[in-house]
Amino acid sequence: MARTSLREYQRELSERLKVAAAGGAASRLGVKAGEESWLVSLADAGEVIPPPAITPVPLTKPWFRGVANIRGKLYGVVDFPAFLGGAPVAPGEQVRLLLLGEKFRLGSALLVDRLLGLRGAEDFQAQPAAAGAPWLKAEYADKEGARWKELDVPRLVQDPVFLEVAA
Repeated sequence: MARTSLREYQRELSERLKVAAAGGAASRLGVKAGEESWLVSLADAGEVIPPPAITPVPLTKPWFRGVANIRGKLYGVVDFPAFLGGAPVAPGEQVRLLLLGEKFRLGSALLVDRLLGLRGAEDFQAQPAAAGAPWLKAEYADKEGARWKELDVPRLVQDPVFLEVAA
């Protein structure tokens, strides 16, 4: 994809996210983290961007990639698949940085393998949730039977494991 078309895609996606969030739609943003598909409420998501340069921070956990300067604001970058216990995100064209909503006042971002786009509640059927982390809100199956997990961002950003990045 040419650089100008990538910028245009990012602009259009940003506009669609704003429209969906403002309209009170029950839409969620889908992301791929390792082998898992995750849903994030639009009310909890901020911007989705290609990852900028990330400066490593010494003496931190392996899943804490470092900090990134985004328009003059520093964001702590968490490699979400690695945080989940999987392989870290490999560099690639589809890798994205999901900035968590400003309302959390953390300056946190999740590095994910790729963006899966907007998903509506009508696309999923609730499934029994397996025992897991306190920030696993729910589990679903889509029309093709693929499993999806919903991230409870407010609980994630309060989880001591997420907040303790020091090694």
